[in-house]
Formats: sequence, C-alpha cells, structure tokens
Amino acid sequence: MRTEQEVTQAIYQYADLVRRICFVRLKSREDSEDVFQTVFLKYLLYPGRFESSEHEKAWIIRTTINACKDWLRSLIRRQTFPLEILQEEAVCMPEGDQALLEAVLALPKHYRDVIYLHYYEGYSAGEIGKILHRGENTVYTWLSRAKALLRNRLGGDWL
Repeated sequence: MRTEQEVTQAIYQYADLVRRICFVRLKSREDSEDVFQTVFLKYLLYPGRFESSEHEKAWIIRTTINACKDWLRSLIRRQTFPLEILQEEAVCMPEGDQALLEAVLALPKHYRDVIYLHYYEGYSAGEIGKILHRGENTVYTWLSRAKALLRNRLGGDWL
C-alpha cells in the first residue's frame, strides 16, 4: 500500500493523462471521473514497486484502459446516455478542434487509443505496442489506418 504522499504525487503527475484517456474511451465526463477514482484507488492498493517513472506511467495507462473496459462492461454502464453530453463537452472548443475531436471519437477504440498515445502523449509505436500488448507493426498499421480514416472524414491534411 502506498503512502498518502505517493498517491498525491501520482495524482498531481498523472491526473490529466488519466482523465484524457478516460474521456476518449468513455465519452462522458461523469464516467471518466468514476474511472479516475478507480485508477488511483488501484494505485494506492498496488503492492509492487515500479522500476522507473516510465514503468509507473505505463502501469497507469494500462490500468486506466483496463478500468475503462471494465466500466463499459459493467451493468451500470449498459444504460444509455444522451449524445448531447459529448456535444456539451465539445462546445467550449474552437471550431477546428471540435471537428477533430468528433472525428477521433468516432474512430474504433483501438485506433483512438493509438492516436491518443502517439499524438497527445508522444509515445513511439514500440512503446505503444508494449502498453497495449500488441506488436510494433500492428501499432504502425493502426496509426496508418486511423490517419486515413481521419483524412477521409476531415477532408484535409490534419495529421
């Protein structure tokens, strides 16, 4: 079990990362906050030690993705929610960013994940492969296909 100081430091360091991953996967601020709490509770209770800060970050990302998957499978989540919630999130964004966000959120989950990890978090294909437990070439293929889908939807050279 981690100390309060360790958990506070982790929240300070990874809060934005966890919230963004949750929002990309769940498309709901409220659900994202629930999963956010779950991730840091798991961090608090995690008995192992991390080899480095990169190992800790990768663990946070993998735990967040798994917690989102669990949330989506849960019975609570099987209820529907109005799409207006997502539109409310996007209203505060500039026009171009809003179109890009909508296009990225419309991608299949595995494409959304690799786009987010590559462009927003700056991970290489090899690092993304390790995080998602996929081959590096698979990540390159997903990135290529995701970019092609985004170009088709946005009609330009966004990426």
